[in-house]
Amino acid sequence: MFESFKKYNFWNGEDIPCGFFRNFYFKQIIPMMGNKLVKVVLGQRRSGKSFVLRMIMKHLVDSGVSVKNILYINKEFEELKDVSDSKSLYSAVDEYRKNMKPEGKVYLFLDEVQEIKGWEKAVNSFAQDYVEEYEVFISGSNAHMLSGELATYLSGRYITVNVFPFSFLEFCESTGKEQSKKMYLEYMDRGGIPEILFLNDQETRLNYIKALKDSIILRDVVTRHSVRDTYLLDRIVGFITDSVGSFVSVNSISKYMTSNGYKTNPETVGNYIKYLKDAFFIHESERYDIKGKTILAGEKKYYINDIGFKSFFHSSFDPAAGKYLENIIYISLVRNGYKVFTGQMSGREIDFVAEKNGEKIYVQATYLLTGDEVIEREFGNLENIKDNFQKYVVSLDEISFGNKDGIKHLTAWEFEEMVESR
Repeated sequence: MFESFKKYNFWNGEDIPCGFFRNFYFKQIIPMMGNKLVKVVLGQRRSGKSFVLRMIMKHLVDSGVSVKNILYINKEFEELKDVSDSKSLYSAVDEYRKNMKPEGKVYLFLDEVQEIKGWEKAVNSFAQDYVEEYEVFISGSNAHMLSGELATYLSGRYITVNVFPFSFLEFCESTGKEQSKKMYLEYMDRGGIPEILFLNDQETRLNYIKALKDSIILRDVVTRHSVRDTYLLDRIVGFITDSVGSFVSVNSISKYMTSNGYKTNPETVGNYIKYLKDAFFIHESERYDIKGKTILAGEKKYYINDIGFKSFFHSSFDPAAGKYLENIIYISLVRNGYKVFTGQMSGREIDFVAEKNGEKIYVQATYLLTGDEVIEREFGNLENIKDNFQKYVVSLDEISFGNKDGIKHLTAWEFEEMVESR
């Protein structure tokens, strides 16, 4: 076991590979450090969680922490399969201490920790140990881990950071390209999964996206929840991806599947959707009555975590490509800490009502402002809202058209910069 640890740690002074430096997450995590709170890094598989953890390790070493005081256990590596439960995790840490003899605080990094049975008890024990001091960082690919025993054992003694695939700004920075409509269209086509950047052949990218989709579905949905009807699950994934930006309900999805020959019911569909959300494959936006300030039950909109997955279901851009712009904007808002709803006001729909730190912004997304009718629809929906919170229309026009009655028009890349700066 210790020989395997030596292979995947950096105790001999090897450079710690961090890939593209994701300053967005670095700025979030560094102020959280230096205490007994467990740092929880969550996100979809292949979104870059491991690189974020290694980025923190490199920061520690650059700050003077000895490499001997850092233990990294990544459960995706087959050689570490014997670290399978809390007992073997305790043994692994004891073996590390016996061989490395670290002095002072130990920084423990557990990557894909949900693969260790009973990890919650072990993590809590390490974090609260007052004899041998630990600072614990864990990553996971399932949101359910925070609603179960972790919350019970740690009872609030943890901080969460959600890692997403590359944003458009990261996509441009990592490729060294200027922000433009051309680059935004390329981002809409490729998505933000970091490894996609190194795949220039379209067929290779599609094969990669399919393999990643299958891996997420198999490991974080089918295996974790003992799903029996995998074909039905796959059809639901396709339906939701194809219905991005449209209101659907569990009942309507169930009826659609039944009418197409699948045996199912609303309860099963609802469970499968929850599993997909827990695996960070999809997100939901509830309806919000702007005037009454209440959340409306029933239909919801769903968005995929990375726009690249739509390439698996569509060989070219959908005629209604604006829904993919809407998807990217939704993820951008969530990534930046907004709680996002779909608004309704006087019979009109507002794409996004986004709340953060007691403030709101209202957002309409449209592919292009192609004429007076489109301009009237997008700006008119927002004009009905009489409060003083900022309102935006976002599109893929080459340039922004300024303000109209206090409502700002921004290009999609200008909107990304604005949201990240708030």
